[in-house]
Amino acid sequence: MKPGIHPDYRPVLFHDTTADAFFLIGSTVATDRTYKHTDGETYPYVTLDVSSSSHPVYTGQQRQTKVEGRIAGFNKRFAGFAAAKPSQE
Repeated sequence: MKPGIHPDYRPVLFHDTTADAFFLIGSTVATDRTYKHTDGETYPYVTLDVSSSSHPVYTGQQRQTKVEGRIAGFNKRFAGFAAAKPSQE
């Protein structure tokens, strides 16, 4: 390996804010933030919106979606325009 061209590989603390879960994993991600982990050590810190702790595919839980989808809302809003079109004879 050439010296000086590879990113620094070190333990990084990832935090899934949705599930409030922490993962200590080796990574090369660049971050300026640090956080003191439960083991007493301070690690570089990265927040995540979704991880295996909160994603429905891994947890087996389905999230509630809107009852009415975007297309159904559009059709409901503009259904009167198609019916109100005068016939041309």
